[in-house]
Formats: sequence, structure tokens, C-alpha cells
Amino acid sequence: MTIPQRMTAIAIRQPGPPDVLVAEERPVAAPGPAEVLVRVHAAGVNRPDVMQRRGLYPPPKGASDIPGLEIAGEVVGLGPDVSRWRLGDRVMALVAGGGYAEYCPAHEGSILPAPDSLSLVEAAAVPETFFTVWHNVFQRGALKSGETLLVHGGSSGIGTAAIQLAKSFGARVIVTAGTAEKCEACRKLGADLAIDYRTEDFVAETKKATGGRGADVILDMIGGDYIERNYEAAAVDGRIVQIAFQHSSRATVDFLRIMLKRLTHTGSTLRARSLEDKAAIARAVGEHALPLLAEGKVKPIVFRTFPLAQAAAAHALMESSAHIGKIVRRMTANDGGPPPQDGHSHGRGHCLALAALPGYSSSTGSGPTGEASIVSFARRACGGTCRVHPRSSERPRH
Repeated sequence: MTIPQRMTAIAIRQPGPPDVLVAEERPVAAPGPAEVLVRVHAAGVNRPDVMQRRGLYPPPKGASDIPGLEIAGEVVGLGPDVSRWRLGDRVMALVAGGGYAEYCPAHEGSILPAPDSLSLVEAAAVPETFFTVWHNVFQRGALKSGETLLVHGGSSGIGTAAIQLAKSFGARVIVTAGTAEKCEACRKLGADLAIDYRTEDFVAETKKATGGRGADVILDMIGGDYIERNYEAAAVDGRIVQIAFQHSSRATVDFLRIMLKRLTHTGSTLRARSLEDKAAIARAVGEHALPLLAEGKVKPIVFRTFPLAQAAAAHALMESSAHIGKIVRRMTANDGGPPPQDGHSHGRGHCLALAALPGYSSSTGSGPTGEASIVSFARRACGGTCRVHPRSSERPRH
């Protein structure tokens, strides 16, 4: 195929809310010596993308300023040193940036073949998520068959992958989630116990479920006061693995429990790791998780898809935390995946960009206190054109 010189990409106009994401023309980058050029069919949307948009997580030196850390698509260009991939290969790749675009270079060591069992939309939900889970739960956390894993944010993309992988390797899984619906979704994926953290104490429930022993491995993306509570919920010789701080990276903690329980508290990031580190993780995922994906024993959970131009709506949904599983930005409609979303959930009679927000009222067009700005940005992303949008002439149906 002929590769164009220019492409459409999503840029961050300035740090700020979702509507700072704008489509613009960019040159198509040539692949480096050990890179391939991927024609992007779909890209995962992740919280680091949101943090970058806010100005809190700049790309590493030398990485594209275009957001997007995981992609799936077709190889259309090869650097001179590439030996593992061929033109036309269906691939999924971890990238340091550039995923929100029509074309994206990827280092050959950070690429995996997209299994035929997955659409390219589903494949785009794999790299960042499964690389993170495998490295942190199984390599850093050293989870073993018969042990108990506690996952905070069990209904997130990370959480839904962690549940499935841990169960596949013989672990018992406890998760926390914020609603009864999310807890039920986690149980359906295999979680042995789902704790609604809004109404239940995860420390007490974890102790009760394990006969007072506690969790052997805890995967935490919350931080803040969860840090000390994790020490309470952990078993003797337990491992706590930190992958994010949705609350705070600072806390007042009694470290005596680390000594008394012989705990290990570790953590990691992925984006800034060396190419060698990422390649090693890719090889491990390829060896252990890829066969499960290919056989359909494990599957990425895709909650919603958005076209490239509606990146702002995708971010608004991510920030609402109303999703279960992954949010994916798609480029094409004919990749064998689920029917494309146009930003609206017509089956339920709601504008998706708005209906996803907790507390949103479709009859009044208002959101809960503190959510007004996100509602405004979701409206702008929708454009007010949906037949059930509050600004349209037809009254929303329920």
C-alpha cells in the first residue's frame, strides 16, 4: 500500500480538560532502524493518557507528544534492522506515545502478534494492560498458584485482566470495586470475592475471606490511605505492588507492620522503561499470556469504542470511572470487532458521552455537583447532534 505523507492525529492543545484534545494533521513518521510502522486500526485509552493531557505525565525524552500507549493494526513499513515482522502482519504493540493517530512507529521488541481470536479493537486493549499485569502481579509480586491476590479497581482494564490471568494460573482473587454492578461484573470474570469499597471495609472482608490470613499479593492503583490499610490486609510475607496513585502518593503509615509481617512493598512504571526491559516483558507475556488469549481462555473486556475525532468523549468517560474494562479509540469499522460506536448508546436512548457520567440526568441535562465541567466537555465532544441529546429538539426517551 502507498503510505501517505500526512496523517490525522490527536494533539494536546494545552494542559487541561478533555476538550484540549484536538485533531490535527501531522507528518507520518518513518520507522527507525529497529521499528515497524503500523497503520493503526485501534488504540487503547488509559489513565496515563489522561494524566498527560492534564500536564502531569510528560512523554519520555524522544517519545511522541501524541498520546496513546497501546495500538493494534497492520504493519505497513519496516526499518532496515527489523527481522521479526513482515508487511501485512496483524500486530498489537506497546508504544511510548503516538497511539492516537492513523500511523504509529513501534519498536519490534515491544510488539506481539494479534491472535486471530481477537479483533483489532480487542487487541488494542492488550499491550499496556497485560504487560502491566504480568510484570507487576507475576514478576514483581511473584503470585503463585494457591495464593490470594487482592486487586483494587477490579473493574478497570487492569483489574479485569488481573482477575482472568490470576485465575488462569490457579490463584484466588479478591477485588474491590465501587458499585454493585461492577462487583457483579468482576464475579462473572472469575473473582472469588468482590468487595464494594463504598459500603464495606476491604481489610475486614479480606481477612474474613482468608480465615484471618490476609492477601499474599495486593495490586494497588489507589494509594493514599489505602497504603496503610494494604499493610493490614496483607498476609505474612505479603507483597504489595504499587502501579498508580489515584488518591495520593503521600500517606501517614506505621511501617512497623512491614517488619512484623515481613512485607515487601514495591512498584513500577512502564512507559519510561528501557526498550530492553519492555522487550523482556513482551517476551514473558508472549510466552505465558498470549496462548491464553489465542485460545479464548482470557479476553480483554472492551466497554466502549470511540472514533478518533471523539477522543475528548473517551477521556470524559475515563474520568467518570463509569466504565467496566477498557475504552478503545478505533479508526475503522471493518476490523471484525463489535459494531462501532458513534459516541452514542442508541440502544439505551442516551448520548453515551453524557450517560456514562455518574449522576447525569438526561431529562434536565445536568450532572452531579463537581461534574459540571466534565458534562460540558462530553457535550462538546458529542456536538449536540445526537437525536436523544438534551440540546436536540426531541426529548430523550427512557
